[in-house]
Amino acid sequence: MISQLVFILTLAVFTFFIRKRILFISRGIRLGKEVTLTGSVNERIKNVLLVAFGQKKMFKRFIPAILHLFIYVGFVVINLEVLEFIVDGIAGTHRIFAPLLGGFYGILMNVFEFLAVAVLMACVFFLVRRNVLKVPRFWSAEMTSWPRLDANIILIVEIILMVAILTMNAADQLLQTQDASYPQTGTLFFTSFLIPVLQSFDLTNLIIIERFAWWFHIVGIFAFALYVTYSKHLHIFMAFPNTYFARLEPKGQINNMPVVTHEVKSMLGLAEASNTNAVPGRFGAKDINDLSWTNLMASYACTECGRCTSECPANLTGKKLSPRKIMMDTRDRMEEVIKSMDAGGPGLSDGKALLGDYITKEEINACTSCNACVEACPVLINPLEIILELRRYVAMEESGSPASWNAMFQNIETNFAPWKFSTGDRFNWANELK
Repeated sequence: MISQLVFILTLAVFTFFIRKRILFISRGIRLGKEVTLTGSVNERIKNVLLVAFGQKKMFKRFIPAILHLFIYVGFVVINLEVLEFIVDGIAGTHRIFAPLLGGFYGILMNVFEFLAVAVLMACVFFLVRRNVLKVPRFWSAEMTSWPRLDANIILIVEIILMVAILTMNAADQLLQTQDASYPQTGTLFFTSFLIPVLQSFDLTNLIIIERFAWWFHIVGIFAFALYVTYSKHLHIFMAFPNTYFARLEPKGQINNMPVVTHEVKSMLGLAEASNTNAVPGRFGAKDINDLSWTNLMASYACTECGRCTSECPANLTGKKLSPRKIMMDTRDRMEEVIKSMDAGGPGLSDGKALLGDYITKEEINACTSCNACVEACPVLINPLEIILELRRYVAMEESGSPASWNAMFQNIETNFAPWKFSTGDRFNWANELK
């Protein structure tokens, strides 16, 4: 009974803090503007199934994709066993599903153990890859000590949790041979290699080892679930809504501002332009509240994998632009604002802004709008949307675009082309072809 009460109290405490963090994230996302979704629901569901569940875009880099798939499938499937942990913890039972499933339970446990070993090996490989091989995209400027430490913490915790569950199963296998009250699970292949290590322990010590590993694993899972909400590994959950709400338009299509479209149509004398008189609060985006809520949600879905930055031609040529940093800065600014609001502070009126204090004009001006970052992202994040909105603000509110850009804008306005000659001379170059 005491064990059940402790478990229920532990579950309640972690549930409280996880819920609190989820509400915090939700408040941040709701700061964004409403957005009109286009495309069919079926296409959006297809994106979720293929990209979020199926890890489709990960397989552009085969070896890390396979290892990531092991971790992902292991995370999903092994957590089915956590359901048994929770039921056992609340009901005070031990392996409650073993008698119900019979021999199939042993098959499931062997599958769980295979995935646990696969997760363990994949995490070791990723630790080596990050810290020994030092893949460049994990060591770029925005990957400061905390982002690197965050990734290592998650990998180490996953390794420890997998060792705990294998140790628990090994001790349980021995207890089944010494105490008839323990449900039979059948032979477990992987933990059979750990049994010789524990054979020297008596019944009492085996029970202590099994119970300690059980508690360590379930409390570790709860702590992991809470920590993930503060970590870049929140993408484990946020990838699903992000792929559902991702843009379905062609990557090269840039959305026009309705009010600007209205003005242009009015000047051209188009009748349909008279139907709208909407005036935006701001042209483009200066701070997070000027972005759409899907942009803000995407910042929490960012895996910080750096595939976008490693494909960015501006970054590859030494420019300061990093699409990954754009997403990280958006998330950091959002967190700062919500913390300020929760503390009764000024929030968005703190004298800071996403543009200038987090993201510089030099960064956004370096973007070629090529969509390489969008194509590279494994969870359909679109950093270009944020960059374009920030550039719109600079151009239309501050008139702060580079001089060469302003000249081009003026040429487009007067000559309907980027070049400084009249429309009548536009095709003179073709005369030389005669």
